[in-house]
Amino acid sequence: MKKWFLVILVIINTVFVSCITNKDVVYLQDHGDGTDGIPVLRELPKPYKVQVNDLLSINVKALDEELTRIFNPVQTTSTAGGNNGQSQASLYFNGFTVDDHGKIKFPILGEITVLGYTTTEIEEIVKKELLKQYFKETAELFVTVRLPGVTYTVTGEVNGTGIYTIFEDRVNIIDALANAGDISLTGNRKDILIVRQYPDGQRIHHIDLTDIKAMNSPYYYIQPNDIILVKPLKRKVIGAGQTVMQNFATIMSILAGMTSIYVLTKSL
Repeated sequence: MKKWFLVILVIINTVFVSCITNKDVVYLQDHGDGTDGIPVLRELPKPYKVQVNDLLSINVKALDEELTRIFNPVQTTSTAGGNNGQSQASLYFNGFTVDDHGKIKFPILGEITVLGYTTTEIEEIVKKELLKQYFKETAELFVTVRLPGVTYTVTGEVNGTGIYTIFEDRVNIIDALANAGDISLTGNRKDILIVRQYPDGQRIHHIDLTDIKAMNSPYYYIQPNDIILVKPLKRKVIGAGQTVMQNFATIMSILAGMTSIYVLTKSL
């Protein structure tokens, strides 16, 4: 009988320890290590540098609009300010894709190397080449180069896996996850994986979103084409419940099963 009692105690302890607590689900907690409230970012994220397969929107303006017509795609109603999905599709056909050699093909100017440059630097490169090859030096040109928002992928223990685009220049990882329906209750917020593209290949980074120090991480702000992977908590893997009541139901089921086995063995 003592053995059965010890087994029951072990089961109860294991299941209740497996409950998901506030420490597992609350974002940006201050763990009392001297940080008073939200920490000030040490530095803003560095400007994004264009990678292979990025899609660029380039617009050229001048006093004489006829001279710039060839450089700018026709603006449809959806592109000018309607449905975001249609705008994205339009840009896919009318924008400039960075090829495997880090170049784009621009009207009149031909191939331009953009790999490793920021959008501000590309604006200066395009403007310089336009003045050199097409416009007069005295022409008043205005060139804008933009990325079509931040496109990223979310998968794993979230409420809405998929590929998303947020039409902002800077997007932090919490905004990105909220846009995907947030992490489910059984998702591991303490070890989020970010797969990021670099010129020499992909790398995997880790960030703990339950710690307020995450705001100082270089991976707090996501980049275009990032993949965010959310792993399940270990307690989900072992099949434990998410709440005390669920765990209580699990205990009762186990005890009922053990009682049946005990009665059967005694009657034999």
